[in-house]
Amino acid sequence: MNLPTPTRHDEAWRYSDIAAVKAAWPLPSPESIIVPSGGNFAQTITQASGSIHQLNLAIGKRATAAVHILNMGGEYGRIELNVTLHEGADFKLGAVQIGGGNQTLEIVTTVTHAEPSATSSQVVRSVLAGTATGTYLGKVAVARDAQHTDSVQSVKAMLLDRSATANAKPELEIYADDVKCAHGCAIGELDPMGLFYLQARGIAPADAKKLMLQAFVAGVFEGAADEERLIEAALKKLGELV
Repeated sequence: MNLPTPTRHDEAWRYSDIAAVKAAWPLPSPESIIVPSGGNFAQTITQASGSIHQLNLAIGKRATAAVHILNMGGEYGRIELNVTLHEGADFKLGAVQIGGGNQTLEIVTTVTHAEPSATSSQVVRSVLAGTATGTYLGKVAVARDAQHTDSVQSVKAMLLDRSATANAKPELEIYADDVKCAHGCAIGELDPMGLFYLQARGIAPADAKKLMLQAFVAGVFEGAADEERLIEAALKKLGELV
């Protein structure tokens, strides 16, 4: 049975392009992956043409998983991750969104620490120009018995035009009492003094912006098997915006 089409009353779809969602509905079944105990998993998701990608990921005891995302294409691109960590598991997310024009780009994550001593790290960077909208909704849920959880979210967005919009909602839902969980969120513009410094040394304005943006997203793809390709694609998209 098909689920009803989401509306803006649904928190997970609050900032979405609902017309694009309706055109893609009903969505295919999410990709589901189970990482066995002690296993290692890595995946890269590049959204370059406008699509909705859903991934369910269950990480077994003392297993590790890393997902790297580059969300940059099409009028509407959305990537959803639903991650469950078991005892001693580790999950890392490194994600970059780059949008211009009237693009709407979204990353939505739910990371559930179901058992003790698991760790998770999410680093998300967005660069937005024109009237683009970039959204990150990230929930970390810590179960009652998931003591010694260690989780961190780092979310930053850079607006190249005042008409662009960044939405960020890191969220913690904690039922255990011996945990270490933190999140940080910042939305801003390129530092004018930094731009002036680079231009005063003979760097063209567009190249100065590109250098600063490159530094802004640096390190997010570290450790990815196709790190070079991701960086190259990100820099090409950034070059189109500046």
